[in-house]
Amino acid sequence: EDPIDGANQIDVTGQVISPGFIDILSYEPNGYGEWWKVADGVTSNIGMHGLRFDAEDFYDEWTAAGTPVHFGGAVHNSHVRQQLGLRIDQEAGAGQVDDIAAVVEAQIGAGYLGIHVQPEYAPGVSGDELEEMGLLAARLDVPLCVHARYSDDLEPGVQSEATRELVAVARETGCHVHVEHLNSTGGTGRMTEALGELDAAISEGLRMSSCMYPYEFWATYLQSSRFNNWQEKYGLSYGDLQVAGTSERLDEQSYLDALDANLLTAAFAIPESDIIEGFAAPFMMIGSDAILEPSHNNHPRSTGCFSRTLGLYAREQGVVSLVDALAMMTVRPAELLALGTPAMERKGRLQIGADADVTVFDPLTIRDRSTIANPAQE
Repeated sequence: EDPIDGANQIDVTGQVISPGFIDILSYEPNGYGEWWKVADGVTSNIGMHGLRFDAEDFYDEWTAAGTPVHFGGAVHNSHVRQQLGLRIDQEAGAGQVDDIAAVVEAQIGAGYLGIHVQPEYAPGVSGDELEEMGLLAARLDVPLCVHARYSDDLEPGVQSEATRELVAVARETGCHVHVEHLNSTGGTGRMTEALGELDAAISEGLRMSSCMYPYEFWATYLQSSRFNNWQEKYGLSYGDLQVAGTSERLDEQSYLDALDANLLTAAFAIPESDIIEGFAAPFMMIGSDAILEPSHNNHPRSTGCFSRTLGLYAREQGVVSLVDALAMMTVRPAELLALGTPAMERKGRLQIGADADVTVFDPLTIRDRSTIANPAQE
């Protein structure tokens, strides 16, 4: 046969040629951060942590604006609740839950890929509402992606209750429940138990999966409910906090200043052993839970999540094989998203008929460089 010639030919001798990475837990493109995703090997920027209220508006904007990555994501239960006039701490009545479900279904019909619910940030979401979202996800055969209800082990409300709730939803509804960032919510400091709970559920025949980002600190805005009573909940002090985009740990006064400005702040609260254990789970995926903003007030996972997995944990520490690490960021998320989105059957694979989303990297040198102080590093 005649050799295949291209207009541009690239010498990839000694490189790994991989399906393009799928960031299952990113956020909406912003015209800036997705370019940093590409530098981290990402070709599909998927916001299963929930996007803006209106799917049609989202897709129209980014189709017109253009972006270097594929894009999509989940309907955000909290945004639907807000549109219906419910406060984040307000429990919906039976009729209101029906109204929420109807709007969620319409938004999936308009193009969203699944349902996101975040009972930690929206504590008004009752068990009944979460179960109703599961029933809807099962009927539409899309994933239910959940930021679990508790991220600490301080009564009332501990992480084991949060993961049990999600297993129960999977059991009672038959939907596929994806547990978002298990290392920072539901599994912090108890990863062995949390992974065991999910593994037992899967062995039972339930459909479950999870993702994580490979860092020992989480980050969110200081005025969010997650930071309520943070010292007692997480056993942290001011010195365990660092505002993203700065190099200094906080003290009492700088904390108050950052709180007043509601800055995104990193909390060193995740044992590295949790990350290492997470890599061994056959149902685990990598998801960044971030996209870089022009302000650079961001977690470094926004720019280095995938390179860190391959450089630090696969090559340097050897806690996960290269093939398994790649599966966590290619075929596993593609299979999850293909539940309700057949186009994803052509992602995350290098084979005849697949989309030509290809990431090439040097396995001997790939490494993240981004830090809390300076996340804007390719």
